[in-house]
Amino acid sequence: MAQHNILGNQGENLAVKLLQAKGYSVLAENWRSGRNELDIVARIGDVIVFVEVKTRSTSFFGDPSEAVSIAQQKRIIKAANNFLDEFKLDLEARFDVISIVSNSKETDLDHIEDAFFPTA
Repeated sequence: MAQHNILGNQGENLAVKLLQAKGYSVLAENWRSGRNELDIVARIGDVIVFVEVKTRSTSFFGDPSEAVSIAQQKRIIKAANNFLDEFKLDLEARFDVISIVSNSKETDLDHIEDAFFPTA
């Protein structure tokens, strides 16, 4: 497995642990809808949270959360709508990003709630 894939998998595992420690129930990981994917689907109370995880080994090129483009947001929103439809969930939804910088010297996690919103 390529090093960036290993780092990405490690980041998603850290994100799941962070969410669980904060009281979230993880409903799905790497859920696919066609070509679109949701990294983590979690629930806290009556809110479904769709979490995009961005992991980098350095913040030299900016915070990893800045890598969530508008086009990627649209794909996540489309997949989220498909998830809600498939499981017939009628709950409030939120889109979060967990930004991770992890290397041999440090591991920093930043959970950004309401990182972006669906547009009409």
